Amino acid sequence: MDKFLKELARRWPVAKGSLAEVRKPCTRPNCAACRSGTKHAAFIFGFRENRRQRCLYIPRDLAPSLRRAIENGRWLEQELSHMGRQLVEAYRRSRSR
Repeated sequence: MDKFLKELARRWPVAKGSLAEVRKPCTRPNCAACRSGTKHAAFIFGFRENRRQRCLYIPRDLAPSLRRAIENGRWLEQELSHMGRQLVEAYRRSRSR
């Protein structure tokens, strides 16, 4: 357990969701990027809240940290699944004795 907690502390912060880069138009009337069709890059964080899909626009400078937090969250989910399996296997071993 100590090994898990140390690894979790090393990987902190964690997040669950997804990060996508999208392109959207701005509100300026004569924007060259929007007229050319390239539009403006923006990042959207998608997540679930109370079983509903939600999205938030996030600043560009937050994207790398959020991307790492999502990767850490995926690691945590995998570890929790593994720990659940270990718990069931330990229970089965103790019952067979």
